Order: sequence, then structure tokens, then C-alpha cells
Amino acid sequence: MYKNKLDEELSKLHSDLIRLGSMSEDAINLSIKALLECNIEIANNVIENDKVVNKLTAVVESEALKILLRRQPVANDLRVITGALKIVSNIERIADQAQDICSIVLNLSETDYLGKLSKISTMADISKRMVNLSIDSFVKQDLKLAHQVIEMDNDVDELFLQIKNNMVKLIIENSDSADIAIYLMMVAKYFEKIGDHAENIAEWVVFEHTGARKNIRLL
Repeated sequence: MYKNKLDEELSKLHSDLIRLGSMSEDAINLSIKALLECNIEIANNVIENDKVVNKLTAVVESEALKILLRRQPVANDLRVITGALKIVSNIERIADQAQDICSIVLNLSETDYLGKLSKISTMADISKRMVNLSIDSFVKQDLKLAHQVIEMDNDVDELFLQIKNNMVKLIIENSDSADIAIYLMMVAKYFEKIGDHAENIAEWVVFEHTGARKNIRLL
């Protein structure tokens, strides 16, 4: 009876985490669309919808903590709940970063920034792919996908350095573009953070299976 109830609660936790992951995927997809199209309506919708993500995040965290307190799980079940608490935090932060990008779109809306997005759009695509794969790795409990995400983070980091150098060069060559360059550097930094959160999700998926994170045994 105990095991059946625990399995039922873990299943509910898993389903809610998947729903939260889907919402964050939508947020990052829409934030990229808002950025590439300078779409104010989409940007405002992403910012407004972040409240819904925050509410579901609180629900999932509460569910996980209640299972820990009531059931006192051990072994694999304990790893699942510990991993879930870490994953939910990273999923919520991805949605926050999408909101931050949309806030910058609002600030840039009356500037001519679209011609300066080539490397940023590439970085956005990779970050989005990392988020999609990290959520898939959690849903499918697929270690191969998780390791693929972890390996992709180097590409995002390298692109961020290139963009940062390009924006510094733009400021030096054209001081009138300084504000745009700084905002776009911030956008690139948010995409780098999104990649980091996707990598973290993948690492916690590995932890759920192995009890180790970054090759260090935790449970």
C-alpha cells in the first residue's frame, strides 16, 4: 500500500515537472521569436505568462517536499525526488531568462538592432536545442540525450565570447551604437545562462540514474 501510494505521488510529480518543462520550452521559443521579429506583443505575453510558471514551480516544489516528509524515501526514489527539486529550479530559471530577454526586446523596440543578430540567432538556436533535449532526456529518462546536452554547452560558451568581442568592437567603432551593443551582450549572456540551466537539468537526469553528478558520487 505504501509503495503504491509513493509510486502514485512520484508519477504526479513527474507529470507536473513535464508540464512545467513544456511551459519553459514555450517561453524560450517565444522569446526568440520576439527577439528576431521585434514583436512587442509576444514579448509582453512571455513576461505576463511567467507568473503562471512561477505558480506551477511552487506547486511542484511543494509536492516534492511533501513526499520527502511523508514517505521518507530511500535509494532510487530519494534520488528521483532530489533530482526533481534541482531540475524544477533550473526549469523555472529558463523561463525567467526568457522573460529577461523579452524585457530587453521592449527596450530595443525603437532601435535598429535586427541587423546585428547573426551570431546571437545561432546562439539562440543552440540554447533552444539544449533546452528541448534536456527536457526530453528527463521525460524519456535518456542518458544519451543528457550527455549530448552536456557536450553542447561548450558551443554556447564559445559563441558568447565571440559575441562579446563583437559588441566591444562595435562600441569602439561606433559609440552611437553603445546602448544597442550592451543590450545585445546582455541577451547573449541570458542565452548562455539558459544553456547552463539546460546542462544542469541533463546532469541531474544523470544523477537520478547513477547517484553521481559531475563524476562525484552524491547518493
